[in-house]
Amino acid sequence: MVVRYILHRPTTMRKLQLHLSLHHLQPRGSAMVHCSTITFPANKMFDNMTPEAHPPWNHILFEYSRRNLFQEVLSLFFHMRRSDVSPDSLCLSSVLKACSSLSDPIAGGQVHSYCVKSGHDSGVSVGTALVDMYMKCGSVNDAQQAFHDMPETNVVTWTTLLAGYVQNGCPEIALEFFIRMHEEDLKPNHFTFATVLAACADLGAVQAGSNIHSLVLKLGFSTTLFVGNSLLNMYSKCGLISAAQMVFDGLSNRSSISWNAMLTGLVQNGFHAEALEIFHQMRMDGVQLTQATFTTLIKACADNRELGFTRQLHSCALKTGFASDTSTLTGLVIAYAKCKQMEVAHGLFSLVPEVQTVVSWTAMVGGYLENGMTEQALHGFRKMWREDIKPNEFTFSTILTAAPLLTPSQFHAQAIKAGYESSPKVGTALLTAYVKLSCMEEAAKIFSLMDEKDTVSWSAMITGYAQIGDSEGAARLFRRMTQQGVEPNEFTFSGVLNACSSPTAAVEQGKQLHGLVIKSCLDNAICVSSALVTMYARRGDIDHAYKLFVRQTERDIVSWNSMISCYAQHGRGKKALEVFSELENEGLQLDGITFVGVLTACNHAGLVDEGCRYFKSMTSIYHVHPTMEHYACMVDLYSRAGQLESAMNLINEMPFPAGPTVWRTLLGGCRIHRNLKLGELAADKLMSLEPHDSAAYVLLSNMYAAAGRWEERAKVRCLMEERAVKKEVGYSWIEVQHQIHAFTASERFHPMKDQIYKKLDELGSQLKREGYCPDTNFVLHDLEDEQKEQILAHHSERLAIAFGLISTPLETPLQIVKNLRVCGDCHTVIKMISRITGRKITLRDWNRFHHFSDGSCSCGDYW
Repeated sequence: MVVRYILHRPTTMRKLQLHLSLHHLQPRGSAMVHCSTITFPANKMFDNMTPEAHPPWNHILFEYSRRNLFQEVLSLFFHMRRSDVSPDSLCLSSVLKACSSLSDPIAGGQVHSYCVKSGHDSGVSVGTALVDMYMKCGSVNDAQQAFHDMPETNVVTWTTLLAGYVQNGCPEIALEFFIRMHEEDLKPNHFTFATVLAACADLGAVQAGSNIHSLVLKLGFSTTLFVGNSLLNMYSKCGLISAAQMVFDGLSNRSSISWNAMLTGLVQNGFHAEALEIFHQMRMDGVQLTQATFTTLIKACADNRELGFTRQLHSCALKTGFASDTSTLTGLVIAYAKCKQMEVAHGLFSLVPEVQTVVSWTAMVGGYLENGMTEQALHGFRKMWREDIKPNEFTFSTILTAAPLLTPSQFHAQAIKAGYESSPKVGTALLTAYVKLSCMEEAAKIFSLMDEKDTVSWSAMITGYAQIGDSEGAARLFRRMTQQGVEPNEFTFSGVLNACSSPTAAVEQGKQLHGLVIKSCLDNAICVSSALVTMYARRGDIDHAYKLFVRQTERDIVSWNSMISCYAQHGRGKKALEVFSELENEGLQLDGITFVGVLTACNHAGLVDEGCRYFKSMTSIYHVHPTMEHYACMVDLYSRAGQLESAMNLINEMPFPAGPTVWRTLLGGCRIHRNLKLGELAADKLMSLEPHDSAAYVLLSNMYAAAGRWEERAKVRCLMEERAVKKEVGYSWIEVQHQIHAFTASERFHPMKDQIYKKLDELGSQLKREGYCPDTNFVLHDLEDEQKEQILAHHSERLAIAFGLISTPLETPLQIVKNLRVCGDCHTVIKMISRITGRKITLRDWNRFHHFSDGSCSCGDYW
């Protein structure tokens, strides 16, 4: 028997006829209830009654709720209250479900108040509905209070509470309450397990997930498909693909959800070949493909720039009817864009208006940028605004990350206008863009405004300070980061270690960071181990650097390039070429940086023939096209060896005009070999390209001084004054007891100046007894020889060495850094000091390292 009630606007409160409209009784903000016909099974209690006599309110509410007519449920509830009809627990549960579905905490609070007044809040069903309502409305504290106020709970109540915590981003609290539930000896059901496994997946809590898996097996839920899918999802999100595969293999009755979960887990963890096998197995087993299947696989194709499989999936989606699905089409647009098929991507994007969402617009803009189509990307970005599609944080981060040549300020204002300036993703992209341009002041402002600073944003700032050579700024920021409890990752350590490679950084600082790297178990990360190699090499310890290089479990081209360049800087050219030979056997793709290191090694060791051979092999064997930097290396190689004519011929044969580096290099060679005519040509070219760079003026004036042409030298100095060109002041520094001590020539401000000059006098007497005769040609001033000798004796590197000798124990190695090139006379003196004192002295000048020991230098007097 079926009873049909037809409702319409009441003329009396008890009359139910054709239509019922409750607009005037609805709470503020609710919608008009449209006419509807409600059909539901009869109940014995209504067999002998008429609707006019006693309206079956609960059944009407239940039917509204069953049909998801939640606004009508609320309206009818308030109508009941005005009619003095008292809802029972079943009715109140339905009303609270409506409040949950509508996310209406105000109406929910009103219903809660009625429950308390009527005494219905003590029932399990109403209490559970209250917990669910508050959780779905985001009122976690109210939900927890409602739970604690319940005199009696059951597994459904606990599961509702756990699900609410997970939905509101509190998975760790969900795990705590699950433990309490277990302690109270309340047996979980399959929904409980699914909920708590989702919490483990969100937290990446592998151990907790494994323990819950054991409980699943113990209580016999392992065969429940719902729980099995949750286990599969948990292990996949935690990166334990082998465990996920075992769960998947153990499922006797797999659904399409199971297959898609396994597929998603493989793709998310980078097992793309295995994901392809699963897809083929799905098709062979006749598993029904879903939208999720295509979305997952197309994303994998996009991530791997796999064009062939993208086309196959596109064809399959057309055959199965999923090609018109918005998510699938959006995925295809993204995949084709990343595969550089912009015409195909634009075709799909243009033909289907539904696809033109902020996600696909972002993909198109990013695709244009990745393919070097900057104008089209900017046009697309502006068109988004015109068509009232507001860019999201991914749009801004995409255009800022993929377009480093664009000025960040072009998008900074728009990000502020869109309200994304303080977003972690956009903020990080903005500050990274400013960092690439070395605009650290702007980057720091962005960083200070960010609401949430994650590891990526901290790392970007640290890397920025490292790039501009501010080692102290990078170290200070790293300390702040760790003090605020942010865990550094491999990129953080790489950035701060690169900062410690700076000449001004403290040696002990780098060693302490090395200890932290080992403690964090990140010493095997390629970027970290390569940074450690570079850091030790630049601090003068090339042997320790090589030991770290040998211990690397995995090496990419960056690691090899780093080691080759380090040996080149230390003047160990043959060792650098040995490492290059090992690299050739590895079969890695060589790049331009590799050959910069190789040519520099040949340059510093005077290996002219070998350098020419490697330069020719770049294009003929390795298909690497020489850049300006490679030509500068070759010009330097010829110039240092005195083959200035060959250097000039190479400059004339270059496929592009010579830049400042090339002319500066040639000018340096002319100074060494005193070729004034060619030096004047190189200086003139360099001054025209960089009129405010002091190198051309200083080198040319030094050449005139060495030739005794004091008038020409004076003219160059006058020209410097006219153009406001400042010569860089030469200084040297040494680290003693974790403090940096800097010296300029004839320094008189150091607290220990008296002891330093006394030590210099002692060394001067010893040097003369050993046969030292000052080479006054390195004093480029028109002075008497005695004055020139005094100037030489007080060069900054000698002051730093004297301080090191009186401030450190006997036989302690000394490390000196100089911002300019060491002069020939100082080079001779330091060799003799190393023999007289028995000290090993490492000197790093602007160009290379010199290792002095027992009267000789590692450069072999060729630098």
